[in-house]
Amino acid sequence: MSYERYSPSGFGFLPPVVKNLIIINGLFYLATLVLGNSIHIDLSDYLGLHYFAAHRFQPYQFITYMFMHGSFSHIFFNMFALWMFGSVLEQAWGPKKFLIYYMVTGIGAGLIQVLVIYIQVHYAELSLTADQIAQVRETGFQILENNQNFGDPLMGKLNILYNMTTIGASGAVFGLLLAFGMLFPNSLIYLYFFIPIKAKWFVIIYGAIELFSGVYNTGSNIAHFAHLGGMIFGFFLIVYWKKNSGRNRNHYIQ
Repeated sequence: MSYERYSPSGFGFLPPVVKNLIIINGLFYLATLVLGNSIHIDLSDYLGLHYFAAHRFQPYQFITYMFMHGSFSHIFFNMFALWMFGSVLEQAWGPKKFLIYYMVTGIGAGLIQVLVIYIQVHYAELSLTADQIAQVRETGFQILENNQNFGDPLMGKLNILYNMTTIGASGAVFGLLLAFGMLFPNSLIYLYFFIPIKAKWFVIIYGAIELFSGVYNTGSNIAHFAHLGGMIFGFFLIVYWKKNSGRNRNHYIQ
């Protein structure tokens, strides 16, 4: 039995959507550095995704948060994965379909992240009084700006949830990983550039790790459920496309 060996194309050739996504992400990252260092404006406050009850939330953040990154390693590994998996998928699907998929999985990841925060907020509020909740909502953001928090641990937890900011293309990237595993399940991916593993197993293992990490999160600032959200939305979109493709073929045959 033979397997496909996955070898992404070089940087010399990039399909248009992947190329432009990498350029846009790079420009946003540079703008974050320049504005932050020169006039002390944090673009994440405006373009990162905030909880919908936070005073900084805006609907457009479900899109803009995907282009924000917190460090060079953050953007580097996301863009590396975008190039690695996105180039193959865009060539297989075409630019329009690939862009739709990328945006749907990225927005879907944001929706799942906000949903998870909503559930956590709901359970945190059950243990607090109405006055305590109102105090967190009214003054919590200013307290965090001074690198402080409420002395009450439950109020402090609620304050962090209210004012959490989600940034990065990881949700969409995990959607690309899921798509690659579904379209090219027997392709070999070289883990750490050395260990060969079939794409379908790589996706399953990575998905299980993200689920475990999200459920048993002990203070990590990684949005594990956003990663899973990108994979979930990607899965259902691919299934939807396959069903529609089958209906269209049947229609032409009749």
